[in-house]
Amino acid sequence: MYNKNMEAIKPDNNIQENSVYTEDNAVRPEFITRIEGLIREQDDTGLKELIEPLHESELGDILEALGTDERASLVTLTGDEFDYVSLTEVDGAVRLEVINAIPNKQIAEAVTELESDDAVFILEDIAQSERDEILSLVPFEERSRIIRSLDYPEETAGRRMQTEFVAVPPFWTIGQTIDYLRDDNNLPESFYEVFVIGPSFELIGYVTLDNILRTNRKTKIEDIKEATVHPIPVLEDQEEAARVFEQYDLVSAAVVDEANRLVGVLTIDDVVDFIQQEADEDIKRLAGVGDEELSDSVMEITRSRFTWLLLNLLTAIMASIVIGLFDATIQEMVALAILMPIVASMGGNAGTQSMTVAVRGLATKDIDNYNVVRTIRREVLVGLLNGIFFACLIGIISAIWFSNQSLGLIIGIAMVVNMLCAALAGVLIPIGLDKMDIDPAIASSVFVTTVTDVVGFFAFLGLASWWLAI
Repeated sequence: MYNKNMEAIKPDNNIQENSVYTEDNAVRPEFITRIEGLIREQDDTGLKELIEPLHESELGDILEALGTDERASLVTLTGDEFDYVSLTEVDGAVRLEVINAIPNKQIAEAVTELESDDAVFILEDIAQSERDEILSLVPFEERSRIIRSLDYPEETAGRRMQTEFVAVPPFWTIGQTIDYLRDDNNLPESFYEVFVIGPSFELIGYVTLDNILRTNRKTKIEDIKEATVHPIPVLEDQEEAARVFEQYDLVSAAVVDEANRLVGVLTIDDVVDFIQQEADEDIKRLAGVGDEELSDSVMEITRSRFTWLLLNLLTAIMASIVIGLFDATIQEMVALAILMPIVASMGGNAGTQSMTVAVRGLATKDIDNYNVVRTIRREVLVGLLNGIFFACLIGIISAIWFSNQSLGLIIGIAMVVNMLCAALAGVLIPIGLDKMDIDPAIASSVFVTTVTDVVGFFAFLGLASWWLAI
């Protein structure tokens, strides 16, 4: 390349060198190599300069890409320059690994500087004895806020809320409020609204920052306050809280206790995190892999999957028992053994499709008492139509393959029956489990698979046995 004076323009290699990600959003190997080199050389100055401009999510990705020893060295060498918020962006196993390599005093100092929700997220998985020791080194005010959040159950608004917020009484003027916002050094780093509270800290309403800036200084807060939109109970499940944000397009929301006292605030950045967390959990549970993470050890993953695989083994034995009932029929016509997997596989896939739609609909509350019958009817009709289409297709193929039109008719009928039952089971089982307050994401898969296998084999082999008997 050349400029207008025809002088060669040298490429800016510094941009390439400092780029964290490749074009497909993977961590750039060259960047990791540079960090590893600086760690080997114990070059703390160079390491600090390299990570200083990084966002906490970028630093989190780098921590996950490094080895165990390098992670600890990175934190040690960068010292006060290390952004501990990045620990909220990594797998739980990586986070504990890093924390275990850092002295408790250093963790306490870092926690003191963090916002309460980030501090809670980092400390909640640490062993109780270690956590107590760290908190004992934290100043009283910050410690009390953290402990209060930790006392709430996991995955509730109280555990995820930020206890730093801005609240003023209704009799203050706009001028007083602005002066307070300018002078108080203990305000949150970022906030979107000022809450209005009564004498007992009960939530009265809120005022947006843009409204404050546009209003005369002498105007009282109570004259421009708005009623609080959908305050979130402190014990509300985080998934329900996220649904409120999604439904009403909120950027932040007040968190209140049983007496309507303001105890914290949820912000959209936190909500996005646990929306992703809940979706990740549902997908993993559907596959029976529990809460495992990429950084877990082989033995941890083996243990988490063993129980689910054992349950699947028992259901597979049930399907085998059904096949065993028709062993004489299979010996008489070997073609049945060849075609059996087709019926079971198609039913299993159809059931999985309906089940996935139902589980996701229940999770997002798209399926409710008003449309549950319509949803069931729709899935049954889809199963029936697909069953008829594939019955014709596999029936023709089987008749030509084995030169037996009756066999084509039998597998066609079995295909319709199984795909119809699969669609019905795929939608009814998750709905039934949800009605019994059982997470459908955990248990639906194994039950649907059992139904499709048993019904598929029984329908196909039963019809074949009947046909051979006449």
